[in-house]
Formats: sequence, structure tokens, C-alpha cells
Amino acid sequence: MKTAVMTDTNSGITLDEGKTNGIFVLPMPVMIDGKDYMEEVTLDHTMLYKALSEDKDIVSSQPSPGDLTQMWDDILSQGYDELVYIPMTSGLSGSCATATALSADYDGKVIVVDNHRISITLLDSVYDAQYMAENGMTGQAIKEYLEEQTYNNDIYITLQSLKRIIKTGRITKAGAAIATVLNLKPVLKIQGGKLDAYAKVRGMDNAEKKMFEAIHNDLENKYKGVPKEHMSIGASGTMETQEQIDRWVGMIKAEFPGYHVTYRPLACSIASHVGTGTQGVAAGITKRTLELP
Repeated sequence: MKTAVMTDTNSGITLDEGKTNGIFVLPMPVMIDGKDYMEEVTLDHTMLYKALSEDKDIVSSQPSPGDLTQMWDDILSQGYDELVYIPMTSGLSGSCATATALSADYDGKVIVVDNHRISITLLDSVYDAQYMAENGMTGQAIKEYLEEQTYNNDIYITLQSLKRIIKTGRITKAGAAIATVLNLKPVLKIQGGKLDAYAKVRGMDNAEKKMFEAIHNDLENKYKGVPKEHMSIGASGTMETQEQIDRWVGMIKAEFPGYHVTYRPLACSIASHVGTGTQGVAAGITKRTLELP
């Protein structure tokens, strides 16, 4: 059984990275001031961050059914018996439900996985799927394993600014004004496809400490006994300079020595909701064995 693995750019896996590693990656659409763009094809992070700074109207969307099925058809025409498609979590987008409905026309050759992940934790799912496919597991077995692992990951993020959250209506202007005056930074948790408030602290330094505290707690309790080579620590965000990225990744590596740390920027469709300056850290179990520092 020859099984292909496919995801979308919300995984943080770039089109070039996908080609290099044998993973098929679907670009996600983003609309800026009424004009359609495709991540990595007609839109990059520099362009998006500029649009965010200019307070343009930015809306993320899901892939069109035509683009999705065309990519499935192209993959299957390359000699694959089946393909495992792992899109972003159904908890934050309708794209997974759309894909599941469309897959009904493929006689079991397209297996859609919803293990409720996004960004750096979705990346781990994709590479785990590829590892399992290379080791002879069927698409259905891969789906079952990944969905069983739904809650074995945790993401914590802190927003530098509440501007984008205000635009999406997730916080009132009055609430945002109070938070701004008090220099409050919301620490949010993403797990199982849901975005929930985790804590509110004053200043970014305290937010970073709170996120690290949360990951330490997860490692010591939820993931107690899991070997380090099967624990992935993820770093992500919407930092605008390499210096900012290096600082954040360096802090995470110093805070969690001996763990494999992977960095990817938040995808454009995610960044459009959280704005620039967002920082995130994640932890999760992996099927494959990671190379430790």
C-alpha cells in the first residue's frame, strides 16, 4: 500500500519543505482588502505583517472544494493507493468538515484526519503520519492513531496587541482598553482545537514566565514518564525580525534543555487573527524518535 500524506500551510510546513520531505502541502487562502491571496504563492509573512501594520481588512478562509479535490486527484494520479489528509483542526475552521464530506466520493482512497491540531503541533502529526506510512501502516490505521492522540499536545500563546482580537469580536473595545492601560497580556491555551483563556498577567516578561510554567507543569504531570526523544517542544509566533525569533527560540531551548525544539512562524491565516508580536510555545508526544541536542 502506497500512502501519501497531505496537510495545509497552517501546519507551518512550507511548500518547499513539503517537496523536500515528500509531504504534499495545500496553500491556505487569505483575503486582504477584498483581494484573494494564497499563502506562499502570492502572500508571504512580510506582506501580511505590512498589511497588519496598516490595519487593513484581513480575513482568512478555507480552501475551495475545487482546489482541494484537484490536489487529491493529482496526488492519486502519481501512483498512490490512498492519501491521508491532515488539515487544521475542525475546532477553528470548517475546512476539515468540508474535506470529510468531499472525501466520500473517493471510495476510501482519501482519509481525512481530525486530531484537532494546528501550527507546530499539527506539524508533528504530519511528520508522525509520514513516519507511520513509511513503516507500512495503512491510512485508516494512521487516522486512528492520530485521533487517539488528540489531547496529547498543548499550546500556550501570548498576544502582544489586542488589536486583531478586537477586530474579530473576541474581546470588547472597553475590555481591551482596560487591558491596555494595565499592560495586561492574555495567555491563551489551545488544546483539542479550542482556544481558551489560561491566564492574564502584567507585561510580556511575566507572560513568558507563565507559559514556561505551564509547559513545565505539563511535562512533570501530564507527560510524566514520556522519554524526551518522544516529546516535542515547539516554538512559534509572529515575530517580525530574526533577532526576535532567535531570542524566543533561545529562551525556550534554555528553559527546556535536552528536548528537541522545533520553530515555525504562525501561518498567515493564523497570524491574521492574532497580529504581530505573538509568541507561542507547545509540547506534545510524537510517534517517531526525535534527535535530541
